[in-house]
Amino acid sequence: MQAWNTFPAEKWGAPLSDVTHASLNTGATKDVPWVLEQTPLPASGSDSGATGLPAGLPVTLDTVTAFATQIGFDARYQLNLPQDETGVWTISRDSMSNDSADPTSDRTVHIDRYTGILADVRFADYSAGGKAMAVGIALHEGDMGWWNVALNTLFCLSVIFVSMSGAVMWWLRRPTATRRLAAPPMPRDMPLWQGAVVVGLFISLAFPLAGVTLLAVLAVDVLIVQRVPALRRLLS
Repeated sequence: MQAWNTFPAEKWGAPLSDVTHASLNTGATKDVPWVLEQTPLPASGSDSGATGLPAGLPVTLDTVTAFATQIGFDARYQLNLPQDETGVWTISRDSMSNDSADPTSDRTVHIDRYTGILADVRFADYSAGGKAMAVGIALHEGDMGWWNVALNTLFCLSVIFVSMSGAVMWWLRRPTATRRLAAPPMPRDMPLWQGAVVVGLFISLAFPLAGVTLLAVLAVDVLIVQRVPALRRLLS
C-alpha cells in the first residue's frame, strides 16, 4: 500500500538527500504524514526551488519563522532545522502531529538553507491512497471533533455489545443439561451464510491479524480438537 502511494519526491525537481521524511519523527511517536514517511528529503545547495526569503536575507530561525507566518502557517506547526550542510528547513502542519484536526489542511514546506522553497506539499498533492490514510488515521484517533469522538465511542460500545451478546447467544442455544462448552446445534436453514463468508473475507483482508486469527482457530480445530477425543467431546 505504501509503496504505491508514497509521495514521489521527483515532483519537486530538487536534488535528494539520503534520508527520508521518517527521520523527522522524534522518539516513539510518528509525527510525519504516512504518505511522506518513505519519501526522501530534498537537499540544500542547488539552484532549484521557487522564490522564498528575499534575496540577501539570512536564512535563520527568526527569518524562517516569520516566513512561515507569511505563507499561511498561522496556527500550530512543526519546524525542523537542517542538521548538516545539505539539510533543509522543514515547516509542517498535519493531523499526525495533532497540529490540526483537519487532515485536508496538511502542508509540508522544505526550504533550502541557502536559497528558496524546494517543495510545498499539500493534501491535494497526495495520492488517493495517501488521502484515505490521512483521513482514516484522523478518524481512528478521534481527532476531527466531538462527532468523531462520539462515533468512535459508539463503535467501541458496539464491540463490547458483540462480545457480550455472543456469550448470551451461546447460553440460550447451548445443549440442554450439559456442562460442556458444547457448540450449539447447526441451524437447519442458514440463508445468509454466503454473506457471512464475504464479510469474513473482507475483514481478513482489511485486518490481517483478524485473518490470521481465523486461520489459527481453524487449524487448531482441524489439527488438534478433531484428533483428540477428549477435546472433541468437550467442544462438540
